[in-house]
Amino acid sequence: MPSTAPEPEPSAAFIVRAAELGDVAPIVEMIRELAVFEKLEHLVQVTPEKLRPHLFGEKPVAEAMVAEVDGKAIAFALYFTNFSTFLARPGLYLEDLYVQPAHRAKGVGEALLTRLAALAAERGCGRFEWSVLDWNANAIRFYERMGATVMPDWRICRISGDALQAFAP
Repeated sequence: MPSTAPEPEPSAAFIVRAAELGDVAPIVEMIRELAVFEKLEHLVQVTPEKLRPHLFGEKPVAEAMVAEVDGKAIAFALYFTNFSTFLARPGLYLEDLYVQPAHRAKGVGEALLTRLAALAAERGCGRFEWSVLDWNANAIRFYERMGATVMPDWRICRISGDALQAFAP
């Protein structure tokens, strides 16, 4: 008997998959969109040529997943392995998660996080971590609903650019 339920619109469905070489340029564009959202576009130096070797080169240091609709990337998550000395186990660190505005509140971010949590468990990781800007209340609420704990006592320390060069021997 045929179903009488309406079929979802093709543009409403999305898939989550590991990033491929052809996704580098769309990921770079979304990184730029993310930087604008975070009011940090003045810091962006990424280009497809700079990112490509780190995701797909001889010694990749990061991985990415994308969500796509009708063959077009609409979201990405870029992550890498870190290590917990206390747990003596690897961890998965989510560097960036971005969903284009037109596709938010449709389960895309949740699907990416769920896939990464499953990957962390599959790889025997002791932790799945990421940072969130303190002013991004929507993201904080979303992450807490997903079961994350926002660590109130921890602060990120960073040395970069000229300061890194000056600090290095």
